[in-house]
Amino acid sequence: MSLPFYQKLHQHYDSSYRNRDLRTTMSQYQQEKKSSAIYTHGSTAYSSRSSAAHRQESEAFSLASAASYQQQASRATASTHAFAASRKTASAYDYGYSHGLTDSSLMLEDYSSKLSPQAKRAKKSLLSGEEKENLPSDYMVPIFSGRQVHVSGLTDTEEERIKEAAAYIAQRNLLASEEGIMASKQSAVSKQSAVSKQSAVSKQSTVSKQSTVSKQSAVSKQSAVSKQSASTLHQEEAFEKKSRKVAIREKAEHLSLTKTLEETEAFHRKLNEDHLLHAPEFVIKPRSHTVWEKENVKLHCSVSGWPEPRLTWYKNQVPINVHANPGKYIIESRYGMHTLEINACDFEDTAQYRASAMNVKGELSAYASVVVKRYKGEFDETRFHAGVSTLPLSFAVTPYGYASKFEIHFDDKFDVSFGREGETMSLGCRVVITPEIKHFQPEIQWYRNGAPVSPSKWVQTHWSGDRATLTFSHLNKEDEGLYTIRVRMGDYYEQYSAYVFVRDADAEIEGAPASPLDVVSLDANKDYIIISWKQPAVDGGSPILGYFIDKCEVGTDSWSQCNDTPVKFARFPVTGLIEGRSYIFRVRAVNKNGIGLPSRVSEPVAALDPAEKARLKSRPSAPWTGQIIVTEEEPTEGIVPGPPTDLSVTEATRSYVVLSWKPPRQRGHEGILYFVEKCDAGTENWQRVNTELPVKSPRFALFDLAEGKSYRFRVRCSNSAGVGEPSEATEVTVVGDKLDIPKPPGKIIPSRNTDTSVIVSWEESKDAKELVGYYIESSVVGSGKWEPCNNNPVKGSRFTCHGLATGQSYIFRVRAVNAAGLSEYSQDSEAIEVKAAIAAPSPPCDITCLESFRDSMVLGWKQPDKTGGAEITGYYVNYREVIDGVPGRWREANIKAVSDEAYKISNLKENMVYQFQVAAMNIAGLGVPSAVSECFKCEEWTIAVPGPPHNVKYSEVRKTSLVLQWKPPVHSGRTPVTGYFVDLKEANAKDDQWRGLNKAAIKNTYLRVQGLQEGVSYVLRVRAINQAGVGKPSDLAGPVVAETRPGTKEVVVNVDDDGVISLNFECDQMTPNSQFNWSKDYVPTEDSPRLDIESKGNKTKMTFKDLGMEDLGIYSCDVTDTDGIGSSYLIDEEELKRLLALSQEHKFPTVPVKSELAVEILEKGQVRFWMQAEKLSANTKVTYIFNDKEIFEGPKYKMHIDRNTGIIEMFMEKLQDEDEGTYTFQLQDGKATGHSTLVLIGDVYKKLQKEAEFQRQEWIRKQGPHFAEYLSWEVTGECNVLLKCKVANIKKETHIVWYKDEREISVDEKHDFKDGICTLLITEFSKKDAGIYEVILKDDRGKDKSRLKLVDEAFKELMTEVCKTIALSATDLKIQSTAEGIRLYSFVTYYVDDLKVNWSHNGTPIKYTDRVKSGVTGEQIWLQINEPTPNDKGKYIMELFDGKTGHQKMVDLSGQAYDEAFAEFQRLKSCPSGGWSPRCGHHPGRQGA
Repeated sequence: MSLPFYQKLHQHYDSSYRNRDLRTTMSQYQQEKKSSAIYTHGSTAYSSRSSAAHRQESEAFSLASAASYQQQASRATASTHAFAASRKTASAYDYGYSHGLTDSSLMLEDYSSKLSPQAKRAKKSLLSGEEKENLPSDYMVPIFSGRQVHVSGLTDTEEERIKEAAAYIAQRNLLASEEGIMASKQSAVSKQSAVSKQSAVSKQSTVSKQSTVSKQSAVSKQSAVSKQSASTLHQEEAFEKKSRKVAIREKAEHLSLTKTLEETEAFHRKLNEDHLLHAPEFVIKPRSHTVWEKENVKLHCSVSGWPEPRLTWYKNQVPINVHANPGKYIIESRYGMHTLEINACDFEDTAQYRASAMNVKGELSAYASVVVKRYKGEFDETRFHAGVSTLPLSFAVTPYGYASKFEIHFDDKFDVSFGREGETMSLGCRVVITPEIKHFQPEIQWYRNGAPVSPSKWVQTHWSGDRATLTFSHLNKEDEGLYTIRVRMGDYYEQYSAYVFVRDADAEIEGAPASPLDVVSLDANKDYIIISWKQPAVDGGSPILGYFIDKCEVGTDSWSQCNDTPVKFARFPVTGLIEGRSYIFRVRAVNKNGIGLPSRVSEPVAALDPAEKARLKSRPSAPWTGQIIVTEEEPTEGIVPGPPTDLSVTEATRSYVVLSWKPPRQRGHEGILYFVEKCDAGTENWQRVNTELPVKSPRFALFDLAEGKSYRFRVRCSNSAGVGEPSEATEVTVVGDKLDIPKPPGKIIPSRNTDTSVIVSWEESKDAKELVGYYIESSVVGSGKWEPCNNNPVKGSRFTCHGLATGQSYIFRVRAVNAAGLSEYSQDSEAIEVKAAIAAPSPPCDITCLESFRDSMVLGWKQPDKTGGAEITGYYVNYREVIDGVPGRWREANIKAVSDEAYKISNLKENMVYQFQVAAMNIAGLGVPSAVSECFKCEEWTIAVPGPPHNVKYSEVRKTSLVLQWKPPVHSGRTPVTGYFVDLKEANAKDDQWRGLNKAAIKNTYLRVQGLQEGVSYVLRVRAINQAGVGKPSDLAGPVVAETRPGTKEVVVNVDDDGVISLNFECDQMTPNSQFNWSKDYVPTEDSPRLDIESKGNKTKMTFKDLGMEDLGIYSCDVTDTDGIGSSYLIDEEELKRLLALSQEHKFPTVPVKSELAVEILEKGQVRFWMQAEKLSANTKVTYIFNDKEIFEGPKYKMHIDRNTGIIEMFMEKLQDEDEGTYTFQLQDGKATGHSTLVLIGDVYKKLQKEAEFQRQEWIRKQGPHFAEYLSWEVTGECNVLLKCKVANIKKETHIVWYKDEREISVDEKHDFKDGICTLLITEFSKKDAGIYEVILKDDRGKDKSRLKLVDEAFKELMTEVCKTIALSATDLKIQSTAEGIRLYSFVTYYVDDLKVNWSHNGTPIKYTDRVKSGVTGEQIWLQINEPTPNDKGKYIMELFDGKTGHQKMVDLSGQAYDEAFAEFQRLKSCPSGGWSPRCGHHPGRQGA
């Protein structure tokens, strides 16, 4: 039977067959699950289609069922339920594709229908809503079989897996039963009516599928279907009603849950404003337009984002300025809709327009093109230059009409760049196009390793109108490579390239390997997806044990690990996928230290067969309708499929084996499934591998095979008709890696490139299969540390390693990599110093004639500015004759290169005019010849004065000075040259303004020119002199500007730790070919046996082997290939002495000591020896010496070093007699040494020992109650003596007892030890109180005593203080009249005999008589004057002497005081009784003031 046309165009692999096992399972499942338990294996979708689609289905249904309602109204309910189920299923498929799930997963809704025995399988619509709009309304897509949505391995038990398979069969037959129910409605209609109604329904609803069948056969078939479905109609109706309640309830619960989640999410967004922030996103992008001239055009777009994005419109990457062309552009933004209106479009408005939305979270652009067409026959000649109007009317919009040739230049170019994973990077350069055409912008294209770079979430491109930029938002190792920017303008283009290196991110676990890279899908089908990757270059220091593969379903954030044990092979088939869903993958490497960071995720890949993907992508569409209707052909009788063909093992590793085959030719119309079988080699015991679920694709991956064991494999096909014959078995396959690890590369050859890069080449690995590339590593010679030069494998046999240190020597090694792993390392290359590659030198200059003879001439010239990175090995001179101004042909003057910048050319013709040119040579080859010299005439020079000096050059240019050097003239004249004169003038000055710099001729061939003005440009010349006079001046040197350039360095002298003296110079302005030239007194020192010169990178060092008097002079260093960069250093006798002293100090250094060795006694009587150094390093070693023997830490000695403070200590518990001697601390800090000594002998040691013992006893004493301050005395203000002491460490039980002369003194009050003070008060202290006082503290912890001697001198001292206090207590002298005379007196606290009293009258000591007496009565000290006379008038002084100091009191007994006192005396005297007298009225005891 021939297939219909639609089955010829579409391949169908029907995966919905029914075998015996599943039929048995279905019968059991159908009995157990008559309720609404429906298994679905995708995402449950509650959705509905548009109202238009529902209306179309409703109309189709009403037309199809009109006749059946008249005949069989009882069957209407069943028909309605069947149609509702069909509509819900179609809606679910429509929902899936309208949400972008065409290549990933399908959203199915639960259906509750009884399993129908019908064999029909209706495939649902797999088109999105957008694609439906392009389909014709009556277009029918014939699809034979349904789509299986099923996953194996998702449940844990065998029973659940069987139920999953059963649920799939139920789902498939449910779709078929819907067709059967709809068809059964028409079985009761009459033959004519049934046929006519069936035809009508076919036109409206496209349900009919057999338009070519005769009317009789159609009627009979409809009747059969009706009879078969009538018996189950009632049961299906009840089942549908019950499941609908369940579905409605579940849908309501789902909607309620969704609403709750949305409200919760909105609440949390309000709580945290940061969650509200999101980058701009175009809801509606601007659409491209093609319009005619003079028409208006509007570009619309809508943007979302928070904060609200700011939108800018660009035309050809140039911002549109509405003010520059008023009325031309109108830009509006209303309610989130942004509009750009272009009025009266003309030819110049043809351009690319860009809408750029930006906020704080980022920037996003959308593009649209506007093409302005011109009506045929119209041409605006005013827009073109004159003469262009003759161009044809089909003249296109290109730059050709504006310029015939474009020059494209790159400025501010990006260089070789280095980044790290996770960082951002930007590459850019400014593009200059000449001539500039404002109406046209160039085409900018970026390439990586020759492949175009497309904008993505990882990389973005930008063109600002004059600058092109490539930005990496998140660097990955996949981004490493050679980047090229190509700028095209018409037919002209230029490009520029530079390499980008991406280093590994820091490992989260120390020693873990780096992340793999380039994770891609090699093969994808329904059963598995093969993932491949590239191994990283860095293994973390230990070999990589394998890799873990993770998967994540698109749309989720849940990662799951695919393999339990690490796989070493860089390919792995991932199984356990859900058909139709999309996944992303990542890979992690693992070694003994841990798991490294994951790789960059792969691109999404769907678990679909390639044929299924192609079918989905190539489904028919029609632009004039929006409806697509799915139909199905009635299957013919099942055919058992034949055996598969071309079975082969496509891949075999130690972890898995992949089989591939072709489907059989004989398989019927339905899809087929496969069973894979295996057997051990040499046997015929075949075992089915996939016993649980059959394979749906003609490829399969087998796991759990024994490594090293041999197997054969075969495949069987099956469908609903049965299981077919097996295919031919494969050859014997040994489980193991078929792909061998490549052999290491050979012959690693490095070569110089630049001052920071080296070109490494190698021989590729032999017999390498599926080679991914090579990893190159570098190591500094002697370091032993290898660093990767690339983190993305490179193909080929040559690579440029960048980022190397200038002047450093490196070695290199290479290893190859393929999916099996990394090869062994190649042999290390030869060491190479990183410096610029050697090139031929530039041309010499300033050719001049130094001397001329009749048949020969001596030429001189200046060295080339650029030496090419190598020493110039010689020069070649060419000459030619010039006759009447016409030059002849060039001839070689020398066959062997000359080393000097001067050469004598012989065999010339006298009086002939010649021209010359010179070429320099180095090991790279011969350079370009110099410019042709001026004409020189070959003739005898008879002048007596010398010729001009040559090779005049300047160096060491500073703002006020420079150094000028030259070589003596070749022609010295009749007498030898005796000296030189140097002339100078400003560069723009006239020739008459030359001025000489030296009045007397100098013999040196160099001169330091001083006194220059900063910023002024000068030229210089030199003239030689002999006895005949001054000769011709040399060629000019300069012009040179007197300035100190930024970054100028000077020669620095250095003395290292070994005392070696060196001169060092550094230059930051070197070119790749620059070299350092050292000289002494401006004579090269290359062969000096007293010096060593070492240059590395931009630094150079000249070392003196043995600096002495013969080394005095000026040492200078010049840098070639620069504009006079250099410096010098003068070593005179004074500097020589300083350097030699410094060298001696460095050669034999000492550790500076801050404090010499000392000893002190600590609290417990411990002895501390200590010293302090200025500084101690971590390597300082201290040796302790006692009496010339080293002592070590132990029970007797404790040592300690504080390196921060430099303090060195040694402790001893106590000093014994044998510890008397000499103590020394010796210090060793690298080469530096130091020591300090302390001598403890004789009285010094005995005193120290005694003090130590005292301190030890003091510490023991203080463990119990003790005196903090010993017993002392104090005289109070009341002239009492207070004995006091201060006690410590006391408690309530502590007793205190006072003694005098060993007799206890009874104390009235008990001491409370307040403030720790104990006192004993002695009132009216006198000689009787002299003695020895003692106080004792005691309790259960011990006792302490304090003794105070108050005898002899101590008593005298105390009495002196007592007398002093008594004297200070004396009152002022007062006058008292008595019957005997006048008394002068004063009161004291109390009186003691030790207080001496002396009286004086008018400065004269009083001589005591019977009339004048002195005495003490109690506390009163008095002077009695009996029978006073006028001679007794005057000043009286009482002096109280305490033994050390006299204390005086004075009273004036004269004048009124005397008169009153004398009158009183007379009165008292006249009263014999001495009492009161009425006559006088006075009391005899009245005192006068």
